[in-house]
Order: sequence, then C-alpha cells, then structure tokens
Amino acid sequence: MGRIIETGETPAKKRRAHMRSCAEVLRLLAERPVFDAEGKDMASFLVFNLRGIYQTIDESAAAWDERNYWKKAEGLREKWRWARTSSEELERLIRGDAWHEVPQFLIGLIQYFSGVRVTKLTRDSDWWVGAHRALLRKGP
Repeated sequence: MGRIIETGETPAKKRRAHMRSCAEVLRLLAERPVFDAEGKDMASFLVFNLRGIYQTIDESAAAWDERNYWKKAEGLREKWRWARTSSEELERLIRGDAWHEVPQFLIGLIQYFSGVRVTKLTRDSDWWVGAHRALLRKGP
C-alpha cells in the first residue's frame, strides 16, 4: 500500500492564507489616512489572522512534539512567537481605543510580510466586515 498524502487543509496551507490576508490588509491600511469604521474592521481582522497564524504554528509544533522532536517544535514556536505577541498587542491597542498608536505598530508588522507578494488584491470588504464588533464582543 502506498503512502497516504493529505491534500486537505494543512497547517501550512492555512498559514499561507492568513499571511496573504494580513499582507493585503496591511497594504490597504497603509493607503488610509484615518481609522474609520472600515479601518477598524480591517485592524480587527488583522488580529484574527495573526491569531490564526500562531494557531497553525502550534498545530505543526504539536506534530513535532508527538515525534519527540521537542527542540524542533520549540524552535518553530519561537520563530513565529511574533504572531501571537503581535495579535495580543494589537488587540490591546484596539480595546484601549488607542488608534493613534496603531499606525506605528502596523509599520513594525510589515517586515514579517515582506515575503508575501501582493500583485492583485483578492480580499474585499466581505472578509472583514463586522470584525471590530466581533473582537470587542469577545471577552479578553
């Protein structure tokens, strides 16, 4: 019997989708002068995608942990820890209504998405509408 190859939603595939979403939203936010309702939704959408990135890392690291490659698993978690800390910090800024600090924070995120080429925008407002309300509704 041959090897079984998983063709479904792998953590790497999900991570690439989250990375793409973040890169597109950062690009769109850079073009905005102020944070209106849609800008707030976009920033909140970014929080959810940053969380998603780290969740996929945790899934991948858990697979390494099961094989007793704990050093490799911890190295992976450490390499991507920025996603978790960034989502927490951005959420703190949003919940604290510190919108004047958000642009500077977003500039710091750009380095992590420099490898994602965005030649054509594939996400539109349907992706992030209501994200701000959802983020505020969910408890800390």
